[in-house]
Amino acid sequence: MALEWVLLSYAAAAEAMMVLLLTLPVTMNPLRKGVISVTRNLLKPFLSVIPFCLFLLMDIYWKYETRPSCRSPESCNPTELMRHQKSVLKSQRNALLIALALLLYWLLYAVTNLVIQAEMLSERVEKLNNSD
Repeated sequence: MALEWVLLSYAAAAEAMMVLLLTLPVTMNPLRKGVISVTRNLLKPFLSVIPFCLFLLMDIYWKYETRPSCRSPESCNPTELMRHQKSVLKSQRNALLIALALLLYWLLYAVTNLVIQAEMLSERVEKLNNSD
């Protein structure tokens, strides 16, 4: 199960790097066009992050529903209580990772579309200036 979380964290890190590269004010036009092209081509494969996150969210919910309950400190020994608390903390951390991955994908999609529109508008302005 840990491999799934590692893959999700790598996907979130890649999304964050692409958003960062798209928002940097780069003056070299070929490099910027290359970053836009790569990001645009990776949007569809990164769309698989959404169902993957939903699957992992269902896994967290299932673990939450089937966990052993310690109603009172007397009903569980200290080892079970510690295991339960550790499981709750891991679930909260994983839920934050899911939320971050989904937010970064949405941000990457929105920023990519804005950058593409800005590039198209700047090309139109250049054509208008050159035609005069």
